[in-house]
Amino acid sequence: MLRRDFVRTGLAGGAGLAAGAGGAERAWAQGRRRPPNVVFFLSDDMGYGDLSCYGSREIRTPNIDKLAKQGVKFTSAYANGPVCTPTRTAFITGRYQQRFGPELEWAFGPNNNKTAGLRATDSVLPRALKPLGYKSACMGKWHLGWSPQFRPMAHGFDEHFGILLGNADMYSHKYHDGSDDLWENGEPVKREGYLTEMIADKAVSFVERNAASPFFLYVPFNAVHWPFQPPGRPTDIRNSQNWRDGERADYVKMTESMDAAVGRVMDALARKGLEKDTLVVFTNDNGGERLSESGPLFHVKGTVFEGGIRVPAVARWPGVIPAGRVTGQTAMTMDFTATILAAAGARAPDGITLDGEDLMPVMSGKRAAYERSHFWRVRQQGRSQLAARKGRWKYIDDNTGGRGFPELLFDVEADPGERRNLYFRHQDVARGLRAEALRWEASVS
Repeated sequence: MLRRDFVRTGLAGGAGLAAGAGGAERAWAQGRRRPPNVVFFLSDDMGYGDLSCYGSREIRTPNIDKLAKQGVKFTSAYANGPVCTPTRTAFITGRYQQRFGPELEWAFGPNNNKTAGLRATDSVLPRALKPLGYKSACMGKWHLGWSPQFRPMAHGFDEHFGILLGNADMYSHKYHDGSDDLWENGEPVKREGYLTEMIADKAVSFVERNAASPFFLYVPFNAVHWPFQPPGRPTDIRNSQNWRDGERADYVKMTESMDAAVGRVMDALARKGLEKDTLVVFTNDNGGERLSESGPLFHVKGTVFEGGIRVPAVARWPGVIPAGRVTGQTAMTMDFTATILAAAGARAPDGITLDGEDLMPVMSGKRAAYERSHFWRVRQQGRSQLAARKGRWKYIDDNTGGRGFPELLFDVEADPGERRNLYFRHQDVARGLRAEALRWEASVS
């Protein structure tokens, strides 16, 4: 379909959806040719301080830095959860992952990695975009269910290439138990190559083949999750004994390889003349692991401390998002779902109410950053945490191990490293945030 044909036919078909959608940045409302394309990059286990544009002096990420320079950079963006699966659940559904059961609230354990999953009826992306003529693809790590009824194609993606489980050998494409985990459109495949580069190949191909119609391209890298295997080392095959081995130098090369993959997709958009028609987002699924650099933040993946949940996030849409913006607006992964729907003029499927909020008014500079509440919960053997952030304040009930540790209150604007507990000085603030968190917990359970 030609672009001009979509304006005549596609908009009419989606008029009912567009009329009820929230948000101010609908493509055709601004005289644009069509709804925007969307490219959503998601890195895996990357530290808050591991991009040049977030302060790294060790890792060079010119392509992601360019997105930040040409758009908006968030300094207080958060993942929905402190590990992989929760955040991915939140992105696909636009809702708090706690609404979908313990496996999706935390992560698939070794016994249910191939049995649990997200129901297709609970997903919002890409289902909500289909009535508007969008083509959609997931190129990368899925980690929302291995069984056929949970795979990307069941959720409405037109194409999928990548892994279904939580991680894979970057060269053999096997899981640590030795099982093969490389898939294309629901079928197991054998391919040679470094996984990050293969994901980029497929993403570029999708852009080139779908330039004439609006598309949604979800690129969830498995980098820089272990196994820590840099590019250019094809004989470095891992097994269960050395699965988590690695050095910081390997991690650095993996991150730079991922940045190069982002650059290849952006080059494809430019070649097809799609840059002004495309909303691009890059963010991360949770805090970094032991080889990551968390910058000023405390702790790592798996906790509700800032190092476990605060993530880089940048967004670019020329002509809509002014270049060079930096915002302290607090945001969570599920907000980007609401933002994508609003930008496209779509609405969630019937019966689904989003928890996320449209960020485009803030990203475009039409609205100042505003105060809102965000919540996190960990209910896992050996760790029990509840957290809330509102404005500068962050409350944590850290009952890890059932030891009844005291409640914590931090001013995370002045103290992002969460070094000084201010509970003793502001008990009224802590009580208010705790009450909000408990009401939230009751609502999502």
